[in-house]
Amino acid sequence: MHYRTLGRTGVQVSTLALGAMNFGAIGRTTQDEATAIVDAALEGGINVIDTADMYGDGESEEMVGKAIAGRRDDIVLATKAGMPMGDERNHRGSSRRWLVTELDNSLRRLGVDHVDLYQIHRWDPSTGDEETLSALTDLQRAGKIRYFGSSTFPAYRLVEAQWAAREHHLSRYVTEQPSYSILQRGVETHVLPVTEQYGLGVLVWSPLASGWLSGAVRAGREIATSRSAFMPERFDTAIPANRARLDAVEQLAKVADEAGLTMIQLALGFVTAHPAVTSALIGPRTLEHLHGQLAAADTVLSADVLDAIDAIVAPGTDLAPHEKYDTPPALLDPSLRRR
Repeated sequence: MHYRTLGRTGVQVSTLALGAMNFGAIGRTTQDEATAIVDAALEGGINVIDTADMYGDGESEEMVGKAIAGRRDDIVLATKAGMPMGDERNHRGSSRRWLVTELDNSLRRLGVDHVDLYQIHRWDPSTGDEETLSALTDLQRAGKIRYFGSSTFPAYRLVEAQWAAREHHLSRYVTEQPSYSILQRGVETHVLPVTEQYGLGVLVWSPLASGWLSGAVRAGREIATSRSAFMPERFDTAIPANRARLDAVEQLAKVADEAGLTMIQLALGFVTAHPAVTSALIGPRTLEHLHGQLAAADTVLSADVLDAIDAIVAPGTDLAPHEKYDTPPALLDPSLRRR
């Protein structure tokens, strides 16, 4: 396992981080299975565990808390807030009212008195940066969080938040968590240059592109991944974007074979090769998945392999642009771009 500094915090983190979204109902993972995955991840050198309040409506946080009991100080513990937690209209977003309440809920579920990294799960257009940053700064000063970051923010919102922190003399976001993979490279255009400019740590999610780059999806085979069961539209090859992904996967498989790599090693080695990226989040459902992903921990891709990947999926290109999560709202809602 390799280690890098998380932005400018001085904290050393593993280049692979354990994402806990699949703990519980989402991944059909029991507590014993989750604990075994955490045990194996820590033994393999991972020292970052990332979860969120909304994963299983708090179930993931509870399972992580039980799995790390007695070894909290050895782990860089991260969670997120901002996505809806139930139907109550104010149980979401990044207002002071909600963040103060929900952090206490997360700490209770995790069984800890602080988290190392508290992340705003999505940019909240209804809440001003000063409101959110002042609340996070107060929570930091209270010792409940060590650092805070953003997740899947558009590049211009990252810049605005940095400006607001400086203007109002508040603590700033020190990390960003974007979606990034060989098949979804759009963040290379704007987001990653901004994170480099401001010295943000970057924890990328979905580096295996929801399973497209796991090695389980190939032409001529039935697609039967866990994601395809509840997100069938993402794997329907009648959709042009999915056909483009499948074509790219077949070409990438040849590159991996010629380099003596698995598809997982190719995919994880690609994202961790970018100078802006600190860690890649992996989200195994089983120990078998984890071991396959840990095998990529020390993968370093050669320039020839990286060039071959660029020839298949051009830098800055999203093969499925409709699946982007950091698209400015006005591009999705016509009413926001019409008088």
